[in-house]
Amino acid sequence: MEWQGGRRSDNVDDVGRGGLGRPLAFGGGAVGIIGAVLYYLLTGQVPDVQQSPGQVQPQVQTQQPRSGAEQEQKEFASVILASTEDTWSAVLPQQARVNYIPPRLTLFEDAVESACGMAESAMGPFYCPPDQRVYLDVGFFQQLSRMGAPGEFGRAYVIAHEVGHHVQNLLGIERRVTQLRRSVGSKADSNALSVLTELQADCFAGVWAHHANATHRSTNKEQLIHPEDIDSGLAAAASVGDDRLQRQARGYVVPESFTHGSSAQRVQAFKTGMQTGELRACDTFGKAGIRL
Repeated sequence: MEWQGGRRSDNVDDVGRGGLGRPLAFGGGAVGIIGAVLYYLLTGQVPDVQQSPGQVQPQVQTQQPRSGAEQEQKEFASVILASTEDTWSAVLPQQARVNYIPPRLTLFEDAVESACGMAESAMGPFYCPPDQRVYLDVGFFQQLSRMGAPGEFGRAYVIAHEVGHHVQNLLGIERRVTQLRRSVGSKADSNALSVLTELQADCFAGVWAHHANATHRSTNKEQLIHPEDIDSGLAAAASVGDDRLQRQARGYVVPESFTHGSSAQRVQAFKTGMQTGELRACDTFGKAGIRL
């Protein structure tokens, strides 16, 4: 990826180490792209995440300087966030007649307090709807490489996926899905709604990828994403499929416990968005016969 000369976003907060405060319950949007990994490994079960009201701003305490490698990852995340801002500021009004209000990105290490509760690094990246922030421990990028998804575009996909949840929030999808999950009769039905939500965020990440080069060229005159980068994004999507994570953790798969979708589903969702560049192509709920 040619990101080094790209615009940096102004919506990045680096709380570093020690961005801690009092603990709260985990919010409904707090499970990120690999949020269940540690829970899978320890228990073999899918975590039960419930919505918690309230709005708490992250608290910054002592902050230690980041290493050169960490600083580079911070700059990378800032450029990718800026690219999502440029893309969605154009796409959302055109395709949905909704103005785009960008989220803020909070970079942390070890743990951080959000409006969705206290989050630890093991949760992975996540989006919190109440405070409209994406939370990311830059150390997660190393974990992504160990999971079989090296490369910069795989990292960009992770950020774009979480921003996809923000787009869902702006479109009112997150609120309607939360209401619907409260009305379903079984955990399996609730999990199915979660899968559709995550697959749509994957698809929205693909929509960003479709439009990113055009918007990046208009401000930077360089191609942000090369064709060979796409394989890295697809590998990232595949590496965090529920079937793969469950098989690695306990040796077998329980489809009704999926909360993010299988590897094949996640890859296909990303490819759909990337190939079409259309929000309407990402209507995972309508395709499943669910009207929001």
